[in-house]
Amino acid sequence: MTARSLSGKRVVVVGASAGIGKAFAIRAGKEGAQLVVAARRTDKLDEVIAAVGSGTPVVTDVRRPEDCARVAAAARKHLGEVDLLVISTGYAPLKKLGDTDTHDWRDVFETNVVGVHETIRAHLPILTPSAIVAAMSSDSVRNPHSALGAYSSSKAALERCLVSWRLENPGYRFCCVEVSGTVPTDFTSAFDPDVLGEAATEWMSRGLVQASRMTPEDVADVLAGIFSSVVDFPEVGLESLVVKSPSGPLRP
Repeated sequence: MTARSLSGKRVVVVGASAGIGKAFAIRAGKEGAQLVVAARRTDKLDEVIAAVGSGTPVVTDVRRPEDCARVAAAARKHLGEVDLLVISTGYAPLKKLGDTDTHDWRDVFETNVVGVHETIRAHLPILTPSAIVAAMSSDSVRNPHSALGAYSSSKAALERCLVSWRLENPGYRFCCVEVSGTVPTDFTSAFDPDVLGEAATEWMSRGLVQASRMTPEDVADVLAGIFSSVVDFPEVGLESLVVKSPSGPLRP
């Protein structure tokens, strides 16, 4: 069997400042991919470029359509076309629904749904005819978590959005990647500790927390292996991936 890698592939990673997005960008770059990385934090993008030794950073906020367009413009300039677009942006307010206000709903949907949509829309003219577009979703869509109602709602909307992209643009491979517990990431960095403690107890009581959680690097390595195996086979679709620890649930 021929060893496969992302060497020479033209890859854009949006949400490359932390977690799976950062780990994937570094893995792809070290394999030899031509790389454009985008995120809000300049210093974190610099870390990715330093780790890889090459690549083009673009400071962007996906809630701003003009920023999404700037990422695509940079990809056109430096890559020409895009073989693989990975979108790993995400925002979650940890709040009970009764405490979730209009600003929370706007922030979470603008980041997790509209921002992903605008990123895809901006890149559509420069995707190769069989490009892979992969967006990160969450196991909370099918396994509801208390205090994450707005987040899981946004990820459910994202998944339906990808279905419509796939329906209206045959040939491109829109892939929804459902990911469960992964540490360490910045996902919980802004969570209120008291709310998190209460929610985590409830999550564990329903078996929603795995005894062993994955690392961003392990998940990124698996995704890189899958995408590198499929990218050169345009007749092979990749609609949905579920990445989850095989361990049993952690009990309180």
